[in-house]
Amino acid sequence: MPYKVKLDTFEGPLDLLLFLIKKEEVDIYDIPIAKITRQFLEYLEIIQLLDLEVASDFILMAATLMRIKAQMLLPKPEVEAQEEEEIDPRQELVQRLLEYKRFKDVAEQMYDYEESSRQIYQRGTFRIEDDGSLPIEEGVEQVSLFALIGAFQKVLRQQKKVSFHRVQELPISLEERLAFIESKFQERSEIEFSELFDAGDSRMVLIVTFIAILELIKRKFIRAAQEINFADIKLIRVDG
Repeated sequence: MPYKVKLDTFEGPLDLLLFLIKKEEVDIYDIPIAKITRQFLEYLEIIQLLDLEVASDFILMAATLMRIKAQMLLPKPEVEAQEEEEIDPRQELVQRLLEYKRFKDVAEQMYDYEESSRQIYQRGTFRIEDDGSLPIEEGVEQVSLFALIGAFQKVLRQQKKVSFHRVQELPISLEERLAFIESKFQERSEIEFSELFDAGDSRMVLIVTFIAILELIKRKFIRAAQEINFADIKLIRVDG
C-alpha cells in the first residue's frame, strides 16, 4: 500500500510479548507458547499492513516463537535414568523478557520521578516552560500502539466476509480520512474508537482510517485513552 507509518517512538517485539502476557493474565515463567504465538502473528499481520520500519524485528521474534513451539511439540526421548533436568525451550525467552522488563520498569520509574519533579518549584523560580506534553485525566490510562492495534483487530473481525477477490483502485485517500476524522471532532470532543469505522467499508478503507488515526495522534490533534487496561478505547480532541 502507498502509506508508510513513521512514529517518533515505537515499542518492539519484547514489548508486544509483555503486552500479550499481561492481557492474557498468564505466568511469565509458564508462557502458553501456542496461544501467545497465534496472537503475536495476528498483531504482526497488522504491523506489516502498516509497513512499519521495524516490522523485520517482529518477524524475527515470530520465527523464534514458532521454533520454540515446534521444540515443545517434539516427542520427548524415553530415558530410564535421566540425571540431567530437561531444559525448557522457553527458558531463554523468559530470561530475555525478565531482563527487558526490569530495564523497562526502571525507565518508567525514572520518568515518573521526572514528572513529579516538574510539579515542584524551588523558591525564586518563576519561569515555567511548556514541554508540549499532554495532561492525563485522573483514572485514565494512556494507550499503547499495541492496544490500538488490538482494537483495530476487532474492527477487522466485524467486517463482512468477502467470498471473492476483486482488484480495484484505492477508493479513498489518507487526506480524505484525515479530514473525515477532524470533522467528527468539530462536533464532539470525545469519540469511541470503533465509531470511526463502518463494518460495510472495504478492508482498505478500514486500514487507511486506522492510519489516519495514528497520524492525528502523532500530530497531537487527538489522544487515545481508556479507563483501565484493555477496556474500550476513546479518542479525545486535544484542545489548543
